[in-house]
Amino acid sequence: MYPLLLSPIFLLFLPLIPSVQSAVTWSATPFNPAAIPLAVRSPYLSAWLPQGEGTALNAAWPTFWTGTVLGWAGFINVDGTSYSFLGDPDVSGANFQKAVQKSFSFTSTQSVFVMTAGPVDLTATFLSPIEPDDLLKQSLPFSYLALSAASNDNATHSVQVYTDISGEWVTGDNTLVVNWSTTTGDVITHEVQLEQETLFGEISDHIQQGSAYYSTASSASTTYQTDQDIVVRAQFIKSGSLQNTQATDFRAVSDNWPVFALAHDLGDVSGPTEPVVYSIGHARDPAISYIIAGGALQNRSSYFWSEFSTVDDAISSFLGEYGNALSRAQALDSQIDADASKISANYAAVVALSVRQVFGAIEITVSKDASGQFNMSDIMAFLKEISSDGNVDTVDVIFPAWPALLYAYPVLGKDLLLPLFEYQATGQYPNEWALHDMGANYPKAIGHNDGNDEAMPIEETGNMLIMTLSYTQRTNDTSLVTSYYGLLDQWAQYLVANTLIPGTQLSTDDFAGKLANQTNLAIKGIVAIKAMSSMAAIVGNSSASASYSSIAASYVQQWQNFATSTDGKHLTLAYGNESTWGLTYNMLADKLLGTNLIPDSVYDMQTAWYSTVDNEFGVPLDTRHTYTKSDWELWTAALVSDPSVRDIFVDAVYKYAADGLSSQPLSDWYETTTGAPEVFSARPVVGGHLALVRDSRSQERTTLSFFSNSCSVGALCGPDICWQDWSEWQQQLRILDALKLGTSREGRKAS
Repeated sequence: MYPLLLSPIFLLFLPLIPSVQSAVTWSATPFNPAAIPLAVRSPYLSAWLPQGEGTALNAAWPTFWTGTVLGWAGFINVDGTSYSFLGDPDVSGANFQKAVQKSFSFTSTQSVFVMTAGPVDLTATFLSPIEPDDLLKQSLPFSYLALSAASNDNATHSVQVYTDISGEWVTGDNTLVVNWSTTTGDVITHEVQLEQETLFGEISDHIQQGSAYYSTASSASTTYQTDQDIVVRAQFIKSGSLQNTQATDFRAVSDNWPVFALAHDLGDVSGPTEPVVYSIGHARDPAISYIIAGGALQNRSSYFWSEFSTVDDAISSFLGEYGNALSRAQALDSQIDADASKISANYAAVVALSVRQVFGAIEITVSKDASGQFNMSDIMAFLKEISSDGNVDTVDVIFPAWPALLYAYPVLGKDLLLPLFEYQATGQYPNEWALHDMGANYPKAIGHNDGNDEAMPIEETGNMLIMTLSYTQRTNDTSLVTSYYGLLDQWAQYLVANTLIPGTQLSTDDFAGKLANQTNLAIKGIVAIKAMSSMAAIVGNSSASASYSSIAASYVQQWQNFATSTDGKHLTLAYGNESTWGLTYNMLADKLLGTNLIPDSVYDMQTAWYSTVDNEFGVPLDTRHTYTKSDWELWTAALVSDPSVRDIFVDAVYKYAADGLSSQPLSDWYETTTGAPEVFSARPVVGGHLALVRDSRSQERTTLSFFSNSCSVGALCGPDICWQDWSEWQQQLRILDALKLGTSREGRKAS
């Protein structure tokens, strides 16, 4: 999961680390994070404002999650006076001022800035949609920037707005040559790409394939231009418009910095204007190389291509959907906030910061059949292990993120597991335990036919069994269990033979090193064995079900004896090591699945213990170090039996996230004594921050009682109604969402 050597790219963040949090001169709601998500939709569309102790939108360049600059500049002209509001440009030969940041706020999908440009306030809304119920919309690799202006002195003012991007959006090497084009019509789109692409290749985590697209709706007041940065920006600053021209001297990204600009004349402004909407995106085709039977490699396309024949069509649809997308985003933001606020305001703030980071690491794909047509029955999702080592579909990265997938859309979790199942079902992976990842380097999901993936046998095997049953329970879709029962049984047999006494193995926290007989690792495997009992029952194998259940019950009693300190105050980190302890976050799987293996007394014991070992910024991961992991802290918060102890964990993660001690996207690995982050950033494991609300959204939307005694396996049952299959329920759910009918019998098929 994690690299032994840390990438030097993270040294880019070091000059940005502030000493105190004192620079904020604007209102911040709910708080000022280390880095603010601006456009975060995929591993390659990931733009952030390095915020630190208080950096305004126009005081730094947006950056890729690695810390490298993404040129994105913005100006507003008010009555002939120019102000910068986005990025940190220097335009020789042109005069402008910096707008003053008045406020900043963020939700799960939006980052909103209000910038004062003299007598006009400009609202800049960065919306990265999360469309949990619509895989097609979720697969679109585009994000919005919407600008709206309003007078702040009750007078009318002439206003024009401008933004541009650079070629830095398409490469990790700015010495490489790019070319570009501009299309006009109902939508104006700048497209920029490398002159020589590398299929599935990366440089410094930037994909070296595909194009960046910067677009806006065309009107009589819209102008565009491509040329050197200082030339184009000076043109707007001086005149308030662009020349509708395209430079054709293609060159390196850093050779006189070509930029791709769009401007709008808002006319005379008094009250708030209708938003001017831009879209920023990065698209490529194919997106993923995936190994299939016989070692052949299959090119997979982003799912949105199945609906749109050209990228221009996709962009036009995306821009035209802004109003609806904003409404859906606001509804989702409100729902997430309401659910998380039931825990606390601090928790709601942490969750809001985490959501885009999770889904911004996932790409949804579809294959083609022999005739070149999209195979709509073959949808798979792939996740990049951002910032640690770049693996594809790392199982122990999907696992901590699982609560966010359960909350938002469990089907997306299934789609992430399918590539792993399908590959291992071909028999090409030689080990008896579950695979660690689908490939060492994203986006190459080429498997590990040599069996030399990072060995985490109990970790990954337990993860796969737990997630499979969790998905099945949440949806009553038994297809993973029935289709891959042989693999699941094979993995469960491995756990029966190895999990009670785990030996010296790595857990997901492998940066801490191997350790023999880890208490937390063992309980994961034991719960997974019990999960296999439930899955055996699903396929009608009652004898196997009884056997696995009996083994799990026996193992958990022995585990409790092996793992409890002699004074009875806590579980040990490793069997028999009295001076050790750690976060036993894997116990949450017992609650997640309802397996009820672990006695309440163990939860109570751990709850009491954690309150005695809390540092200023949280409870350490274990006794080997004073650092911790925010995802595991909030998993642990979800299993403790005392709300006051739960809040110790929640408040510690909030305090860390808001401490201003870095300028990198949220790191899940940090120091509990100082609040300083370790190296990781922007990793999707922060989906684990939703552990305390993992059930809220799905249950509120469906009120389903899974595995109801009154229904057969495979039916979807509520208190007074059944659907016959998963697809029928999905169809009805879409109708109900549109009609907002709640969970009454009206409009549904009664059982």
